Amino acid sequence: MTGRAQSTTSGVSGVSTRKVFSVLRGNPTWLLALLLFVVFSFASPHFLTAYNLGNIVAQSALIGFLAVGLTPILVSGNIDLSVGSVLGLTACLVIGLQGQLGLPIAILVVLGAGAGLGLVNGLIVEKIGINSFIVTLAGMIGVRGLAFLYAGDTSLASPDFTLHDIGAYSVGPFSVISLFFLGSVAVFQWVMKRTLHGRNTYAIGGNRTAAVDAGVPVQRHVIINFILCGLMAAVAGIAIASDLGAATPSYGKDYELWAVIAVVLGGTSLRGGKGDLLGTLAAVIALSILRNGLNLVGVSPFFVPVIMGSALILVLLFDRLSSNRSHTAE
Repeated sequence: MTGRAQSTTSGVSGVSTRKVFSVLRGNPTWLLALLLFVVFSFASPHFLTAYNLGNIVAQSALIGFLAVGLTPILVSGNIDLSVGSVLGLTACLVIGLQGQLGLPIAILVVLGAGAGLGLVNGLIVEKIGINSFIVTLAGMIGVRGLAFLYAGDTSLASPDFTLHDIGAYSVGPFSVISLFFLGSVAVFQWVMKRTLHGRNTYAIGGNRTAAVDAGVPVQRHVIINFILCGLMAAVAGIAIASDLGAATPSYGKDYELWAVIAVVLGGTSLRGGKGDLLGTLAAVIALSILRNGLNLVGVSPFFVPVIMGSALILVLLFDRLSSNRSHTAE
């Protein structure tokens, strides 16, 4: 019995190890995250503290919510540049409406607003036929303007501590926002890999014409992805408002760029048809480790955009080379 139990245990361990290596091969960004983790573990004595590790995951969440929502959009061959502005508007709305409607109703209204803005983007892209880059670039500017019209150029303070208390709640070193972010990754991964909507999203990004010919309701699936993207931007807005207990219309500025970098760095192709939420998660964590680690060792934060911009160019070059090799093979 003992020998059989040991054999079973070693078999399970072997399967688990193979799964880990399979994930690493399929999502090489995990190797980058692991490398950065090891480097900063030796570079700073404060890096491996429970507080700092929890802080890294918390920092991942805000960009992460946007990146999670953007992944299906990019897989379908589109883009949404308005998510940072939606974050800023919804953060202001949840703070402003909390005192008037109560927190539960305010949250529902804000989630509806985010989904509604995503719906508008999707309808314009699919029903009118304007390129998603142009539509959402205009949305980025317009929604930011709405945020300033609503809140002015000052900070809005929460009328009580209820929302902030929710954001400050934690399980061990991890905040409830961090845990909700990780949960959203799991849900979106399941949707993309296990549902008809997810499979059709990959088909649309891979070859839209072929998907139409196969009877896939392309417009419906793309619009749904825009709605989900707007919804996740609203979640990010609520998260940042609950974390800080206040909001300004400038919240989320440039967040859409960081989110797009994370999605592309995680292996999602800008041409569509390819992408994975686990890769997006790895990239978001790698970005957070980099920013956190550089701060701990006293490196200027201005180096981070330079490093990540360079990394993005390398990723895009690799993506182009891989695409050219696949076309040549065909």
